[in-house]
Amino acid sequence: MKKIVLSIIGFLFLILYVYVLSLDSIPNNIILFEDETLDIKTLFGITCERVEYVANGETVEASSNLNKDTVGEKSTLFFRLFDKIVVKKVDVDVIKDVKVVPIGSTIGLKLYTKGVLVVGMNEVENSESKSVKPYENSGIVEGDMIISVNNNTITCTADLLEEVNKSNGEDLQIEYVRDGNIYETDIKPEKIEDNEYKLGLWVRDSAAGVGTITYYEPSTNRFAALGHGIMDIDTGELLEIANGEIVTTNILSINKSQKGTPGEIRGSILNQNTLGKISKNTQIGIYGTLTNPGALGIDLTKTIEVAGRNEIILGPAKIICTLENNVRKEYDIEIQQIDLKNNENNKSMVIKVTDEELLEKTNGIIQGMSGSPIIQNGKLVGAVTQVFISSPDMGYGIFADLMIKEMKES
Repeated sequence: MKKIVLSIIGFLFLILYVYVLSLDSIPNNIILFEDETLDIKTLFGITCERVEYVANGETVEASSNLNKDTVGEKSTLFFRLFDKIVVKKVDVDVIKDVKVVPIGSTIGLKLYTKGVLVVGMNEVENSESKSVKPYENSGIVEGDMIISVNNNTITCTADLLEEVNKSNGEDLQIEYVRDGNIYETDIKPEKIEDNEYKLGLWVRDSAAGVGTITYYEPSTNRFAALGHGIMDIDTGELLEIANGEIVTTNILSINKSQKGTPGEIRGSILNQNTLGKISKNTQIGIYGTLTNPGALGIDLTKTIEVAGRNEIILGPAKIICTLENNVRKEYDIEIQQIDLKNNENNKSMVIKVTDEELLEKTNGIIQGMSGSPIIQNGKLVGAVTQVFISSPDMGYGIFADLMIKEMKES
């Protein structure tokens, strides 16, 4: 009998755990693009029977028919258990009538990490000519971010070197971040010579690259670029940043794409004008604020509407990019596939370059063109994100509505 009771209790706890996970998977805040359907799947017994939203300045109560007619610009959804107990409250914002300036200019990016990123490890030879691994058994691995030493904040490699060299070989208390969680460990630095100690860790505090700025929103001074994130070259992980900046760039050369080898835009970002500040590095783009939009040399009054994904059709479109002499040009492409349900990554559309001039210059899509705005029927529908290695005249594009929502969350 005791086993049966324990089994029943275990089963009930399992059900409770499943319900908790289901509710936890529903975000506390949701941003919807205009005309986008809100589709939230719930378990048995959980309903969303009321929607309170603001329309024309008045609070209105509506039924559970969650669509663009019942969800206002500011809404609150109440999820109830068996129509009684409120178990989740979700705020919903609906984005309407977004207008931006499509850009397509090549830019330089400088990103600075929230600490120092561990990108490698190696033995060190100490003052006694012995090869040792000070980091051994510390738990630190490549990809971890060191954020403090002995309770002193680490913002760059110079901070870390200072703490290590003033340790006199005593244990250092180190805080580091992995997968969003903070851990603590101790490492005893190894003396190399007088006043010099080492941990055996290779670290980096910044990254730089070249890409394309997609659009600028004049009403907020915010921008979006790339359509994908900046990954660390050593760890392959998305670089977690504290801040960054975008600058003008001087294009040095164009390497064409070949089957099996993506081409690239090579540019210099030294001694260039600062355009703005980066606040977010995400899987679906770089976001921030333009502080010097005039340096882009474009007409900032020429705004166009942002299309919802349901407005995108298969067929001709154009991209805007900069390949030489800092001149922005439009080139013909074709949208060949559309994944209307894609809300997870930057592979929303399959595109094909059809413009003979662009094919002559690049053989298709090359690195550095990521972020080039895609225009169809006079609206911004997305941005170029990736090239097909096996067929460089083809690649992926991301929906503009995904980039807008990510920007609004910044």
